Amino acid sequence: MKVAAGFSLRKITQPKGCGYLKPNMKTADKKDILNRYIHEKRLKQTQQRDDIVDTFLKTRSHISVEELLQEVRKKNPKIGYATVYRTMKLLAECGLAFERQFGDGQTRYEHLPAEDAHHDHLICTKCGRIMEFENKKIEQLQKDVAEQMNFKVTFHKLELYGLCKECR
Repeated sequence: MKVAAGFSLRKITQPKGCGYLKPNMKTADKKDILNRYIHEKRLKQTQQRDDIVDTFLKTRSHISVEELLQEVRKKNPKIGYATVYRTMKLLAECGLAFERQFGDGQTRYEHLPAEDAHHDHLICTKCGRIMEFENKKIEQLQKDVAEQMNFKVTFHKLELYGLCKECR
């Protein structure tokens, strides 16, 4: 395969999904997608799962299962780790949560809030701080490269690793 000068190819995998996702979705639409997915999988709808989903969809950060468990227990103290873990896996399977590995050995989850567009990440390798950013020039460059190579991008992520201002 011919590769444009200055570029290299590496395998990127798209997250699993149920195919209903659109940019700028409202919370009610996301819950509807999950409910359809649960029905397709012949799973039960539970209050515990609803509490976890509600809590997760209100987050504005990259949250681990442990952190989400702490938050959801404020609403429902009987929810256990395994229930949160399974619910997050379910959300990831249907494309409503994105699993992120930022080099600290812990899986974190994020969703795209209704008002946000795509964003990328800066990750501090010393303190673990994760900063989100948007850059129209980078996004346009990616589109240009894909067009030049006759490639249709369906998903991508950009993670830059280094030291934040406080750790330098």
